[in-house]
Amino acid sequence: SPLARLHSLSLSAVVPCMYEHHKSFDVIQAKHVGTGHSDTTKYEWATQHHRDSVASTVGHYDMLSYAAVAQNDAVQRVRHELLERMLQPCGPPPQREDEEEA
Repeated sequence: SPLARLHSLSLSAVVPCMYEHHKSFDVIQAKHVGTGHSDTTKYEWATQHHRDSVASTVGHYDMLSYAAVAQNDAVQRVRHELLERMLQPCGPPPQREDEEEA
């Protein structure tokens, strides 16, 4: 019947598509550091998120000048403060469980 043929065609089209999706996702994770993985901690994810946001602000002059006007400060001073904040954007890293036992 046409309906059974349509169902079998759609299933055969979905399986390779799912494989390609997982394959491309693995490539993206290997290529870009901030995409995370199953072992990414909350601290690591937040740190990457903050660094990406600060890098975007510093990289786009309009956003940087907007932040400078909002803070009533010079553009270069705001840039310097943002770049310093990139070192530890979420504070010092938490102690790991294996370090606490030792």
